[in-house]
Amino acid sequence: MSYRAPVEDMLFMLRHVAGLDGVLAQGGHDMAPEDVSAILDPAGKFASGVIGPLNRIGDRQGARLQDGVVTTAPGWREAYRAFVDGGWNGLGARPEHGGQGLPNLIAAACTEMWNGANLSFSLCPLLTIGGIEALAQHGSDALKERYLAKLVSGEWTATMNLTEPQAGSDLSLLRTRAEPDGEGRYRITGAKIYITYGEHDLADNIVHLVLARLKDAPSGTRGISLFLVPKVLPDGTHNDLRCSGLEHKLGIHGSPTCSMAFGDNGGAIGWLIGEENRGLACMFTMMNSARLNVGLQGVGVAEAAYQQALDYARERRQGRAPGAAEPTSAIVAHADVQRMLLTMKASTAAARAICYLTAQALDAAEGPEGKAANDRASLLTPVAKAFSTDIANEATSLGVQVHGGTGFIEETGAAQLMRDARILGIYEGTNGIQAIDLVSRKLPLNGGATVQAQIATMRRVAEGLLKDGSDAFGTAPARLREGIGSLDRSTSFLLKALASNRPETALAGATPYLRLFGLVQGAACLAQAGLAANAALKGGDTDPAHAGRIALARFFAENLLTAAGGLEQTVIGGAGFLDDAASALAS
Repeated sequence: MSYRAPVEDMLFMLRHVAGLDGVLAQGGHDMAPEDVSAILDPAGKFASGVIGPLNRIGDRQGARLQDGVVTTAPGWREAYRAFVDGGWNGLGARPEHGGQGLPNLIAAACTEMWNGANLSFSLCPLLTIGGIEALAQHGSDALKERYLAKLVSGEWTATMNLTEPQAGSDLSLLRTRAEPDGEGRYRITGAKIYITYGEHDLADNIVHLVLARLKDAPSGTRGISLFLVPKVLPDGTHNDLRCSGLEHKLGIHGSPTCSMAFGDNGGAIGWLIGEENRGLACMFTMMNSARLNVGLQGVGVAEAAYQQALDYARERRQGRAPGAAEPTSAIVAHADVQRMLLTMKASTAAARAICYLTAQALDAAEGPEGKAANDRASLLTPVAKAFSTDIANEATSLGVQVHGGTGFIEETGAAQLMRDARILGIYEGTNGIQAIDLVSRKLPLNGGATVQAQIATMRRVAEGLLKDGSDAFGTAPARLREGIGSLDRSTSFLLKALASNRPETALAGATPYLRLFGLVQGAACLAQAGLAANAALKGGDTDPAHAGRIALARFFAENLLTAAGGLEQTVIGGAGFLDDAASALAS
């Protein structure tokens, strides 16, 4: 089964939920909303026709390390060259750096497609995008002049070097060292692990962004600096760095995950990005970009799993569905299979909408909304990353289930999607860390005003459902109002816990709260899409997809959003496990 970019559904979500029209008007872009399809259509064809067919090849053959050289799977170099030549690498980069300057919202849709077609391949440009943003915001003019244009074009690629063997998510334990060499440069010595595309054969140079400590730097995360350490130095010589190993992983086999050694022979040469001991702030520019894009990875993989499961369910015949005349029915006719498929489709659409809302907020932050939009993006980013990647894991697991025994067999490809998706909730900050970030840092923004404003937008959608009054929405208006109530009460509880210095109570409920937020926000987005679809039908538009959008909003509200009440109870009353955890885990 080949991935098919759902361009029409994406465009509908962009326009009627994420506010594409306003983004284009605000940014002064010389295009109408209808013109966006001229970008997404060829992007979808590239995804399905060029990088999609390489997905299984990458999984089966993977990347290989020999004599310090990493070779990607057959066909990947040619596909990457086509990606770069097509101008896809620099969609969202600023024109002054050689990019196309398109809104984050349009770039987000394309990112979803690349990853739906081939997650392992798409990790390379994803990391480069983050490197571009970090360098553009924090790099010196000299570094920008030397590196930005080649990164934007894709001629060179970028990496993020944070993790070390003894320091996973806790960067305060970082040991890699940097020493000034007296010529405005630094010598970097240390080891990093889990470096995506740390070495490969797709580009002539790799620009590593490396966290390291200067001598006598403050302890903890306050003493970390960020350095640009290229594989090939400006004079053409190879820097003192190497790939010391490739990880053997559960999934994403086509993506080389490298162990990197810096400074075997005196220190790899690097240049400071930003200020000394302020590197974490610079790196978070890259990480925040990556977190939204990882959420989009989750959407893409979940969409691919849904498409494959739907195709299989339409072909596979087993059992007789109620009322069927033939002795066997396609399994898509069975109620439980329909439930699984609708869960996959509705959850994926909800995750897509949340990611698009986040991208829209980033675009709006550059306009009149300014800080308010930036705060909204900050609030939504951990939800976009964690909720969407949780959905990817659930959807790919359901995809295997729809396939039955054949899903457990590698040849069908359903198992690969499940294996590939598993990393998404782990890298770029585990989903538990995203929940902690949401509750401890993002809810208190502006005294809670940012989250309350977001809840207010959900209430307006619920009011729109009530005013619409269409029977097609079933009990969705009531379910959405109940879900918003659960979210509102849970938010107030957590804010009070933080204000009264009970952080452990708030953190105990962080993960269920993030799930609750994602469910309610996703339900509101699907309801908004359903309202737009219903208005189109009333206006004489006969597109059959509109009825499907209404049905999807109803299914999500009546079958998935019903978990909101239980999640509220867990957030508000579930912290008691902290008193008993030690004894319960003692044996």
